[in-house]
Amino acid sequence: MSWAADGRHYFGVNDGSGWLDPPKKFYNSHMWSMGGDPEGATFADVTSYPDLDKMARPDDAPSYYGHGTLAVDGKLYQFLGTLDRRTETPRHWTGAKLVQSADMGKSWSNQDGSTPVIWEDWAEQKQRLAFFEEAQGAFSLISILQMGRDYALNRDGYVYLYSPNGSIDGQMNELVLARVPKGRIADRTAYEFYAGERAGVPQWSSDIAARRPVHRFPLGWVNSTNLFEGDLVVEAWLPSVTFIEPLGLYLMAASGTGCAPDGTEFGKPSYLGLWASSTPWGPWTQFHEETTWMPANDGKACAYAPQIVPGWVAQDGRSFWLTWADLQGMRDFTRDRAQLFTLLGKAKDVHERTAVIADFHRRKLPFYALNAQRVDLVFKGSST
Repeated sequence: MSWAADGRHYFGVNDGSGWLDPPKKFYNSHMWSMGGDPEGATFADVTSYPDLDKMARPDDAPSYYGHGTLAVDGKLYQFLGTLDRRTETPRHWTGAKLVQSADMGKSWSNQDGSTPVIWEDWAEQKQRLAFFEEAQGAFSLISILQMGRDYALNRDGYVYLYSPNGSIDGQMNELVLARVPKGRIADRTAYEFYAGERAGVPQWSSDIAARRPVHRFPLGWVNSTNLFEGDLVVEAWLPSVTFIEPLGLYLMAASGTGCAPDGTEFGKPSYLGLWASSTPWGPWTQFHEETTWMPANDGKACAYAPQIVPGWVAQDGRSFWLTWADLQGMRDFTRDRAQLFTLLGKAKDVHERTAVIADFHRRKLPFYALNAQRVDLVFKGSST
């Protein structure tokens, strides 16, 4: 999520129809905006966002999933992760496409400024994506540091981008970092990668191969198989990082996937952690850990993707709102997929197919939505 100059939050939603009722399309990925406070939030789709209608795209076409989003200087940027071909399991994240809007979502262009936005086929990705087939697939899943409304709290002129260092346990739990001048986000040659420290000073390199982790999350929270046979997608430890100005601290939320003994996703509750640092590159100090993340003490929860909402931070910085999604019901959903396919087979056109799949999701996955709770920070041993 990113907090824009118009006071709204902009964010991506993957694999869903969003808040429109009746649903307009079932999106592979789409951008939405959110206004209001936590008790009275309102939602609107960014109607000019490039179309990624899942029902209208070929099954063998590359997929694009919106992740890192940033509102800065009156512009919007978003990185969309893409996967390799469905030739083996597990599938790996292999690249990230950058799209941009100079008028806050009214029109969109590719990274090179050309319009309309195109969704590259397999043979086109290497030449056009911001990141593609980097070692281990690093920087295919990108999240962006948030620094206030329209990035106004930034003082050094850089945008910071975080990514898992790969798609398997031992890599995905390693967090790597890049930075780019905020006026050159679309210029891939301007990116520098955190390459460790020397005498306490962070080192930056234009060579992505020189990157070093800024943090390591716990091992054992990356699934190796999933409920959808032959279509495994692994996605853990993609953080949400926000600068909390009153505290002078960067807060990070991240989650790992609770795995069954065979490595299947959501075989047990997820992991939730919160960390703090005085710099974007750490070191990161953990101040909260849940090894059985069960919002509202719900043992059936399959929570994931925690997000610190940057505009929902208290003025004194001592509380903030955390949102997340929850795949509770996924096992029943998987078990009943034959029922879904039967219903889809009876649909007369793409509009009916969209309504069928949206309704099925909403019934079978009741918390596959934007869930929220307030987090209060308790400071011990200090009056400041």
